[in-house]
Parts: sequence; C-alpha cells; structure tokens
Amino acid sequence: MIKAAIVEDQEILRKSLKIVIESISDIKIIGTAENGEKAIALCEMENIDILLMDIQMPVMDGVKATEEIKKRWPNIKIIILTTFQDVTHVLNALNAGAEGYILKAVDPEFLVQGIKMVYHGGSLIPQQLAKEVFSQIQLTKNEQSKQLDHNSMKNPYELNNQELKVLKCLTQRLSNKDISEKMFLSVGTVKNYVSNIYSKLNVKNRSSAIMKAMEESLIEDYKH
Repeated sequence: MIKAAIVEDQEILRKSLKIVIESISDIKIIGTAENGEKAIALCEMENIDILLMDIQMPVMDGVKATEEIKKRWPNIKIIILTTFQDVTHVLNALNAGAEGYILKAVDPEFLVQGIKMVYHGGSLIPQQLAKEVFSQIQLTKNEQSKQLDHNSMKNPYELNNQELKVLKCLTQRLSNKDISEKMFLSVGTVKNYVSNIYSKLNVKNRSSAIMKAMEESLIEDYKH
C-alpha cells in the first residue's frame, strides 16, 4: 500500500483530494498539512512514501518545504500540486528535489496513475504543463541572453556523446532497463551514465535533469 500525505492550505481541497484518491485506489492518505512547516512535522511523525505538495502556502511555501524534506528524508517522493499561474515556481521545486508536478484540477484517475508512477521510480511532467514551463524558460532566456554569443554556449556541461544519448532517452521517459536495451548497455552502465549526468547538470533526479535539458536546449543541440 502506498502511504501518501497532502500538503495544501485550502481545507476543502485537502479533504476532497483525500476522499477521491482513497475512493478510487488503494493509496492511503495517512495525513494532511496546511503549510510547509506542518508538512515537516508530519514527516517526523509518519512513515510517508509520497507527498502531494502545494507551492504557494503561508508560513512556509512548497519549494522551501520540498528542499528541507529532501535534505532530511531523501526517500520521500514529492509531487508538486500546481496551477498554470505557478509555472515560474515549478523549476525551483524540481531543483529542490521534487519528482514531478501536476495540475490541481487534473482528472483524479490521472493523479492516481501519477502517484503510482512516481512511487515506482518514474518522473511526472505532464506534457501540457511542460510546454508552459518551457515557454516561460524561453522568454526569460531570450531576455537575458540577447547580447550573448550562443555558439559559445553549446553543451556547457561537457556531456559526452553517450551521456547526451542517455539524456535524450531520459527526456523520452525511458526506464534504465529500456535505455540499456536501446543502447546495448548493461543496466549498471546506464545507472553510471545517469549519475554522471546528474553530477554534471547539478540536479538530483530525472525530473530536474529533463527540465534542465529543456532549459539549456541540450538535446536540441545534440544532432547524432
């Protein structure tokens, strides 16, 4: 049984999410909290597998809470609950260690599927939201780099060809086993490449690596 908790400042949303999730799945909601500080206290008391985390909350927001929880309990997986208005904060949450994000108004069945996917080691980056985040990234990037020579910025993280191939596979949501079969490598070798990618990109998980690849156009630059 997956043990989850909901961190959301709106009481009605906390209650409705709990009722819906438990009514259509075997996921158990073992606790709720209305802000980041109470989420940390909840993690101290309960053995939680997954947190559904709001971003904008009083006392302590979801990004700061995610960062603190990931430092203390790296095994707890975090899915950010967001709105289209929050997309500028999504990257901060992923960089803090969140495994993915999803719209608050999403179909409950998709939310349950997302929870199970993250629980089993996957990342959750819905395509529609990813496009929105990417457009925000591009706007910021264009404003900040009008005077820069982009030709000197190709592959700034010095990823080698194999690492770029693995990174491309990550953006295609392939598992380590799928990547090993596609690239004719052992699963252990793929894991080593993934670890190297995390280290070079200075990220903590697949979701962050995928978003950074989009942000820096690393896959777009890779033509082989």
